[in-house]
Amino acid sequence: MMMRLDEKDNVAVVLQDGRKGENVKCGKDHIVLLSDIPFGHKCALSDIRKGEQIIKYGCPIGYATEDIQRGVLVRENNMKGLRGRGDL
Repeated sequence: MMMRLDEKDNVAVVLQDGRKGENVKCGKDHIVLLSDIPFGHKCALSDIRKGEQIIKYGCPIGYATEDIQRGVLVRENNMKGLRGRGDL
Protein backbone atom coordinates (compact mmCIF):
# COMPACT_ATOMS: atom_id res chain seq x y z
CA MET A 1 0.00 0.00 0.00
CA MET A 2 1.12 3.56 -0.75
CA MET A 3 -0.11 6.94 0.37
CA ARG A 4 -0.23 10.12 -1.71
CA LEU A 5 0.20 13.01 0.74
CA ASP A 6 -1.34 15.72 -1.48
CA GLU A 7 -3.45 15.57 -4.64
CA LYS A 8 -0.72 17.50 -6.53
CA ASP A 9 1.98 14.91 -5.69
CA ASN A 10 3.57 12.85 -8.45
CA VAL A 11 5.13 10.49 -5.88
CA ALA A 12 3.64 8.46 -3.03
CA VAL A 13 5.14 7.03 0.15
CA VAL A 14 5.34 3.23 0.31
CA LEU A 15 3.82 2.00 3.59
CA GLN A 16 5.43 -1.44 3.53
CA ASP A 17 8.29 -2.97 1.58
CA GLY A 18 7.24 -3.39 -2.05
CA ARG A 19 8.69 -5.87 -4.51
CA LYS A 20 9.20 -5.49 -8.24
CA GLY A 21 6.14 -6.78 -10.12
CA GLU A 22 3.81 -6.29 -7.16
CA ASN A 23 0.48 -4.56 -7.78
CA VAL A 24 0.19 -1.91 -5.05
CA LYS A 25 -2.88 0.13 -4.08
CA CYS A 26 -2.64 3.92 -3.81
CA GLY A 27 -6.04 5.41 -3.00
CA LYS A 28 -8.36 4.25 -5.79
CA ASP A 29 -5.45 3.48 -8.16
CA HIS A 30 -3.23 0.44 -8.49
CA ILE A 31 0.39 0.67 -9.59
CA VAL A 32 2.66 -2.17 -10.68
CA LEU A 33 6.06 -1.66 -9.08
CA LEU A 34 8.91 -1.68 -11.60
CA SER A 35 11.55 -1.85 -8.85
CA ASP A 36 11.82 -2.95 -5.24
CA ILE A 37 10.79 -0.03 -2.99
CA PRO A 38 11.57 -0.11 0.73
CA PHE A 39 9.14 1.06 3.39
CA GLY A 40 9.01 4.87 3.70
CA HIS A 41 10.52 5.60 0.27
CA LYS A 42 8.93 7.32 -2.72
CA CYS A 43 7.34 5.71 -5.77
CA ALA A 44 6.55 7.57 -9.00
CA LEU A 45 2.79 7.79 -9.54
CA SER A 46 3.20 8.79 -13.17
CA ASP A 47 6.01 9.02 -15.69
CA ILE A 48 8.30 11.90 -14.74
CA ARG A 49 10.54 13.34 -17.46
CA LYS A 50 14.15 14.37 -16.88
CA GLY A 51 14.16 17.93 -15.50
CA GLU A 52 10.56 17.80 -14.22
CA GLN A 53 9.82 18.58 -10.60
CA ILE A 54 9.30 15.86 -8.02
CA ILE A 55 6.21 16.92 -6.04
CA LYS A 56 5.63 15.69 -2.46
CA TYR A 57 3.50 17.39 0.22
CA GLY A 58 2.07 19.44 -2.69
CA CYS A 59 5.44 21.20 -3.12
CA PRO A 60 8.51 20.61 -5.29
CA ILE A 61 11.18 18.72 -3.34
CA GLY A 62 13.55 18.16 -6.27
CA TYR A 63 13.76 17.40 -9.95
CA ALA A 64 14.32 14.25 -12.00
CA THR A 65 17.89 13.74 -13.21
CA GLU A 66 16.66 11.11 -15.68
CA ASP A 67 13.33 9.88 -17.01
CA ILE A 68 11.48 8.03 -14.23
CA GLN A 69 8.73 5.55 -15.09
CA ARG A 70 5.54 5.12 -13.10
CA GLY A 71 6.16 2.47 -10.42
CA VAL A 72 9.89 3.17 -9.97
CA LEU A 73 11.70 4.07 -6.75
CA VAL A 74 12.41 7.82 -6.61
CA ARG A 75 15.65 8.47 -4.74
CA GLU A 76 18.96 10.32 -5.01
CA ASN A 77 20.05 8.09 -7.91
CA ASN A 78 17.34 9.57 -10.18
CA MET A 79 16.50 12.91 -8.56
CA LYS A 80 18.28 15.97 -7.20
CA GLY A 81 16.83 17.43 -4.01
CA LEU A 82 16.02 21.11 -3.57
CA ARG A 83 15.86 21.17 0.23
CA GLY A 84 18.74 21.66 2.64
CA ARG A 85 21.32 22.14 -0.10
CA GLY A 86 22.61 25.59 0.82
CA ASP A 87 23.64 26.33 -2.78
CA LEU A 88 20.25 27.46 -4.08
